[in-house]
Amino acid sequence: MPTALPVIQPAVCCAPLVREPLGASDAEDLARVMKALADPARLRLLSIVAASEGEEACVCDLIEPVGLAQPTVSHHLKILTEAGFLSRSKRGTWAYYALVPGSLERIADVLRP
Repeated sequence: MPTALPVIQPAVCCAPLVREPLGASDAEDLARVMKALADPARLRLLSIVAASEGEEACVCDLIEPVGLAQPTVSHHLKILTEAGFLSRSKRGTWAYYALVPGSLERIADVLRP
């Protein structure tokens, strides 16, 4: 007569999700935004603007610290503006860039556990 074997419950292989993961569309949007940050010059520009009084800086004050030509700096600022990190306002002949409130927190929130 065969011997009855005990039933062993399978172990759980992974922890359950504790929050909703990114959907495909949100991941594509976030990747586009993060790609704007994936450049050392852009990170420095964003850092300078964020560290400036009122989180705002004139383009004339951003050229020398990063050591790039004005057209190159303007190109990087345009990418950061299109990605939603900076806003632009024109005053006379100069453009001023300001940090968009909550833009950096939006990225951090996605990465927090």
